[in-house]
Parts: sequence; structure tokens; C-alpha cells
Amino acid sequence: MIDSGWPRRLWLARHGESIGNVADRAARAAGAPRLDLSTRDPDVPLTDTGRAQAQGLGEWLSRQAEPPTVVLCSPYARASSTAEIALRAAGLELPLVHDERLRERDLGVLDGLTGTGIREALPEEAARRDHLGKFYYRPAGGESWCDVALRVRSLLADLRSDSAGQDVLVVAHEAVVMVFRFVIEGLGEQEVLAIQKNDTLANAAVTTYELKDGALALRTYNETTHLEAQGAPVTDEPDVPARDV
Repeated sequence: MIDSGWPRRLWLARHGESIGNVADRAARAAGAPRLDLSTRDPDVPLTDTGRAQAQGLGEWLSRQAEPPTVVLCSPYARASSTAEIALRAAGLELPLVHDERLRERDLGVLDGLTGTGIREALPEEAARRDHLGKFYYRPAGGESWCDVALRVRSLLADLRSDSAGQDVLVVAHEAVVMVFRFVIEGLGEQEVLAIQKNDTLANAAVTTYELKDGALALRTYNETTHLEAQGAPVTDEPDVPARDV
């Protein structure tokens, strides 16, 4: 029996470049142990480049023959702002639903540290991460990728009951989008980590799924042509410190 309970189309967009992405890049270039960033993670805003990327995302949405009918986003400022700017640019008057299950992965005691900082200040955490591996490692006070997968599975179950047959846009974070791929495609631990390592998700990039034979099928991953068409820079700095943990 074909299950038609999925959305007809699912777009997954990463937020635009944030000041956290820039601070991470600067800290790594300087070999610093910690990011020069005083804002708590939920409140980290977009940069001017990030806002231009969100505008490019909206222009792209405006050209879709069948634009989204449902829009969900992480409550974190960088994702909310990306969604708001994109919807305005697309001329779409849709309610923006903030869902905490789409929030960034919680890094607990590692928040704000670079890989260098983790190894210097918390060598036991670095050793535990090396032993468990990136996918299963949960920082003290934080979340593993598996914890994020529980959130994503819960949200997808709600989409199947509330948004079946609709076109859904989700605006979230790098790790969250990668976990969507893990869940929807039934990927293994090493498969999803290899994708993240070898093809880092760009800011405001879009990953598209379409309903086919009762299941969601991947159509595009990490698409950035809409940014290039609008002259918006393409940036792919991992969410901090996603490269390390």
C-alpha cells in the first residue's frame, strides 16, 4: 500500500551567515581557544551577508511554480530572521511557525569553544568524543546527533499528520538538516558524517525532497544557484563548533 501521508514537497534551508559563523572563522584563523562572542546562541543574529543570502532565498522561492504553503523554522534568531526575510522577498503572506525541535544542537559545556579550546580546557571531553565518535558523543549538558534525530523524528511525524500533501519549507541549522537526511533516507552513521565532512552545507542552501511512490525522495542537496543568481556570497562555515563535535 502506498502511504501518501508525507508532504508533497519538503524544502530544507539552512540559515544565512551569522556573526557566530564569522567569529568561529576568526577564532580558528587565530588559533584561539574560544570565540569572541558574548551573545547567547539563540540570539546570534545574521550578518549583512546572511541577510543578503536570505533575500536570495526569498527571490528563489518567488520563482517556484508552487511555493510553500507551510513554513516552519527554528526559534533561534539567525533562522527566524532568514525565514522572515525570505518570506518578505518572496511576497508570501504565510504564518511562520517557530518549532523548538528545529533549534540548533545544544553543545553544553563546549559552547563557544574551538577544537583547540576543547582539547586544552576539557581534555576528558575530547577523549570521550574520540572514543564514542561524533555521531553518538553527547557533550556534558548538551546533545548528541542521536538526540537531534529524536527531535526530527517527532517533527516529521507531526508533518505527516498535519501537512500531508502540502509544500513545506523548513529553515533550520546545519546539523538539523543533516539529521533530516539521516532520518528520511535511512542513512547510516558513517554515511551522514561523510556527507557533512565532504560537502559542507552552505548558508541559505536548499535541500529538496519530493513525494514519489509514497516516500520522500531527495532531489537536490546543498543547492546554492539562487544565491549566485542574486549575487549573494556563498559561505559554508560550519555551525560552531560543528567541525569538531
